[in-house]
Amino acid sequence: MAGEAGSGRRERWHVAVPLIAIAALIPAWNRDLSNPTLLALGAVLAAAVLSAVHHAEVVAARVGEPYGSLVLAVAVTVIEVALIVTLMASDPQGSQALARDTVLAALMITCNGIVGISLLVRTLRGGQAYFNAAGAVSGLSAIAALATFSLILPTFTTSTRGPTLTVTQLAFTAAAALLIYILFLLVQAVRHRDYFLPEPSPGSPPSDEGAHVAAPSKRAAGISLLLLVTCLVAVVGLAKVTSPLIEFAVSAAGLPSAAVAVSIAVLVLLPESLAAVRAARRGRIQTSLNLAYGSAMASIGLTIPTIAVVTWVFGYPIVLGIDATSIVLLAATLFTALGTVLSGRATVLQAGIHLSLIGAFLVLIVSP
Repeated sequence: MAGEAGSGRRERWHVAVPLIAIAALIPAWNRDLSNPTLLALGAVLAAAVLSAVHHAEVVAARVGEPYGSLVLAVAVTVIEVALIVTLMASDPQGSQALARDTVLAALMITCNGIVGISLLVRTLRGGQAYFNAAGAVSGLSAIAALATFSLILPTFTTSTRGPTLTVTQLAFTAAAALLIYILFLLVQAVRHRDYFLPEPSPGSPPSDEGAHVAAPSKRAAGISLLLLVTCLVAVVGLAKVTSPLIEFAVSAAGLPSAAVAVSIAVLVLLPESLAAVRAARRGRIQTSLNLAYGSAMASIGLTIPTIAVVTWVFGYPIVLGIDATSIVLLAATLFTALGTVLSGRATVLQAGIHLSLIGAFLVLIVSP
């Protein structure tokens, strides 16, 4: 009885948090706020992140994999794109590299941070992490192509000055990004869904990856989906509202402006990060990888086409190409990730390598 009462209180709490977050966001939008108020909104932001993870898990339990991780990845990325566009509209000249920095940060956080922590959690508990290599390799191949078109090639093109693209080049990049992402969704959700489902772990103790979980009702899943979207809107909105505090802290610490984009990417990706780690703790490493690589894919596949349209319509300047240091880290990330997933199993060594790469990325942001 006590457990049921506690569960009921948690459910009511997760219903209330999205509404509280939206209620806090509305009067705070586009206003100058004091630091104590911003700190209070930061606490509401943290609660909204935890609530978003809860509702994402409810939806995932209803629709199953890989649809559950797909719902969260797409929802977060759509709202992330809206945040980037909003910031670009408020300061076109000062946000020329915002999309680039945010996408790069998202790639490094998902492919190294989320994957590394998830593998570490799983391998410390179970020795090895087993997953379906076919789906992970498919995702990484698409990520490599998208990252090359969007972040690397603009640095080396010669038709324009600087790491930018001509209208024709940007049109091709946007079309290719959207096409590859749509094809990935087709493969993941329809044609080859089995690539993204867990495989048996030969010679290892059975995990609860495929364990049966009582699915919530359609009504409960529908309510959670609505509250999930509400939470994500609140998370991104509150991230923007509290960004002056982040910018002040970055400036006071003497950090480069790219640290602001990294901070925003961390806040926006918190729901997916927590969901991936919780899945890894329960032995569902396949879900963790689906979340990580699906989020990386969505971050490029949805952001670049949208930013291209905004650039054409409003004439905002945009910088896409990354510098040599970032190219080296991105190449190391993709190479390491491919080595991690090819065999369909990973150890604590792979976890440590991925975490060292995200560590190097953060160190080089602070000290270029």
